[in-house]
Amino acid sequence: MLERTNLLGATVAVVFYASAILVFAFRLLGKPQYGQWIGYFEFLLALPLIYLLLKAPQLNRPALYYLQIVLMLAWLVLELFLDYILKIDFRQVRWIVISYVTLFFAGTGGMLGVAAHAGRGWSIPALILFLVMAVLTFVQRAVTGM
Repeated sequence: MLERTNLLGATVAVVFYASAILVFAFRLLGKPQYGQWIGYFEFLLALPLIYLLLKAPQLNRPALYYLQIVLMLAWLVLELFLDYILKIDFRQVRWIVISYVTLFFAGTGGMLGVAAHAGRGWSIPALILFLVMAVLTFVQRAVTGM
């Protein structure tokens, strides 16, 4: 059970990074509507994250593991409300953007720790995808303002 749970966490991290890269790439290509559909998929990743959170006590996970998953879930909830439910145009309000991006990087950075439980074979690709995602985050913001 431990190995499968670790594999699930790593898979969620890698899949999220890849999907975020696609969102930013579509924004750069002038096709943000495709990124919106990818966002719906990203919300589905909350299900395995909740599962990981529920399994954590059985696996004696440290407090940091809980924090890493909760931060990712918190960003997903914030994203759901800001962009999909309330549809608030918040990206022009500096303090909101700073808070949003800080939570995004706290959540996605924490997923590196979750992926690390599956070993080096998952940690290295997760780290590479995280770095690509991080660069694209700022490049697409500078180019598109989104």
